[in-house]
Amino acid sequence: MASRILFGTNGIRGVVNKDLTPEFVTKVAIAIGTYFRARARNQKILVGYDSRTSSILLSRSLISGIASTGCNVYDVGYAPTPAIQYAVKHFEMDGCIIITASHNPPEYNGIKVVDEDAVEISRDEERKIEGIFHEEKFLRNKWSDLGKIDAFPGIIEVYKEAIKRHIDIKAIREKQFRVVVDPANGVGSLVTPYLLSEIGCEVLTINSQLDGNFPGRLPEPKPETLGVLSSTTKAVKADLGVAHDGDADRCIFTDELGNVCLGDITGTIIVDYILQRSQSRLAVTPISTSTLLEEVVKTHNAKLRWTKVGSTIVTKKMQEINAIIGMEDNGGIFYSPHQPVRDGAMTAVLMLEILAKKKTTLSQLINKLPKYHIIKERHDCPNQLKKRVHQEVLSQTEGLNRMTLDGVKVFFKDGSVLIRPSGTEAIYRIVAESKNDGRAKKIVEWGISLVKEGLKNASAR
Repeated sequence: MASRILFGTNGIRGVVNKDLTPEFVTKVAIAIGTYFRARARNQKILVGYDSRTSSILLSRSLISGIASTGCNVYDVGYAPTPAIQYAVKHFEMDGCIIITASHNPPEYNGIKVVDEDAVEISRDEERKIEGIFHEEKFLRNKWSDLGKIDAFPGIIEVYKEAIKRHIDIKAIREKQFRVVVDPANGVGSLVTPYLLSEIGCEVLTINSQLDGNFPGRLPEPKPETLGVLSSTTKAVKADLGVAHDGDADRCIFTDELGNVCLGDITGTIIVDYILQRSQSRLAVTPISTSTLLEEVVKTHNAKLRWTKVGSTIVTKKMQEINAIIGMEDNGGIFYSPHQPVRDGAMTAVLMLEILAKKKTTLSQLINKLPKYHIIKERHDCPNQLKKRVHQEVLSQTEGLNRMTLDGVKVFFKDGSVLIRPSGTEAIYRIVAESKNDGRAKKIVEWGISLVKEGLKNASAR
């Protein structure tokens, strides 16, 4: 029997006490500690986590396993993923482990392994950890040579100050913005409301107490979950609404009219702004992003590099080609001068700087962009059938103008559709776009029909 693949698109994820049990996490931790110890003795590893009900439980298993290999562990406690990543380089650590399931429902949790450059390790490095795990080639130090375990508070203040160094605080302060922040009861509550207040904004919050049950809304920020943010932004006449996912590495906005804005659109606004003021002419995005971005990037005589879906893949490509900016359609913005990983708080202040500098509103900025109608749907698909469904979709689209970089993206004269399996959930994602709303709806329906047919045929095998 083939060894189980542990890592998905963004680390290891699963349902707590079903997939992620304390004993499983401990074994994973020993494999991770062994992996880091292969480089040198006395490795310094940060550990931090999001607000999920299981995060502290799993952190204890993780910390114990890592320390058993001789690595020194520094527990930062609750913190946003980008804050923990920033701390790795700032405090010259050898890596970090982040316990988070990002946007997944509350019963899930996960493990991300980050290297000394503050970026998640590559798939090749993940395979090394999987090999150690399955072969049980563990380093176990004797009782007198265990790794230290220490609390490591204070990273959030360091992180906020780092963000401030990259923005025009004076311009933002002069506008006296009113902003509504919805961190989804996640760890963004510890940063974004305070950061925006410190740079001169009047901040109102909803769902801002830490609660791993996510009672206010589910942690994925999307139009269906942001109704309260939308209505509140409009009711209090705020200039902007800000929504994070569970670990605050992404940011979705509502405009001053209360409209929830897709990440493709607000991301394009941010990329446009960065390219305007920079000599860099390189941007990076996954294949799931709208063609809108490519159209705008071309106006700067710049180049857009497409990648597979996955935040680490975007980061690695940015590092490879020295790109200044990257974005994902889910609200992820990667701003290299700060750090080349997606960062929700950084994204929020960049948008405020844009509004301040351009003396405009978000709705007005959106109205100036080329009009694309983007529809994002999902369809349930058991993980064990994903590969078969993919083969079915490949067969059904053979001969069409398509790209198979990640899933299948089919291009028409008047639109496109991406059909790809999620790397974090038991679903297929279907994303269609066109400059005609009716056509976008027909394209997405066609894409869903391919998945349904593929499922039917795959299940019959």
